[in-house]
Amino acid sequence: MTELPPWEPPFNGTEAEAIFGALDRQRVTFRWKAADLDEKGLRATIPSSTMTLGGLLKHLALVEDLYFHRKILDEPMPEPWASVDWETEGEGYDWRTAAEESAADLYALYDAAADRSRALVAQIMEQGGLSSPSNATLPDGTRANVRRVLMDVIEEYGRHTGHADLLREAVDGRTGEDPPWPA
Repeated sequence: MTELPPWEPPFNGTEAEAIFGALDRQRVTFRWKAADLDEKGLRATIPSSTMTLGGLLKHLALVEDLYFHRKILDEPMPEPWASVDWETEGEGYDWRTAAEESAADLYALYDAAADRSRALVAQIMEQGGLSSPSNATLPDGTRANVRRVLMDVIEEYGRHTGHADLLREAVDGRTGEDPPWPA
């Protein structure tokens, strides 16, 4: 059998392996699109948008922690999010404040959040897996299962990895679907 890149989901895995594998492929692809830039590169925009790769790094770090800690496991948010006064800071805090951070800090923030989420997979599976109820609810109290919440995370990555494609190409011309392999 041909060796697959390490970010590929298994060809014949379980449902959980396929879902978590698809999410990890999105993470790896996004991280490659945003990799190895300085502050100028992370703050670059394109004419039609104020979105930046730095903003995407910080936003997806928030998404990782929000979905895995709060929406799936009903646990408190870790720092730096726990200290944010969301009532005062309002919508878009993650996007706005990214421009104030160094490239090293943005990469570290994103990498730590993704690592925390990966580390929670075993806990999620021990607590009932994909079919177990999450903390995400509809206004009537209906709870989504973990599977549904993970699909939202994959969708979020899909959307923002597309944004990262455009932004990265504008910064330095990097294009491509996947990181180079073999690395």
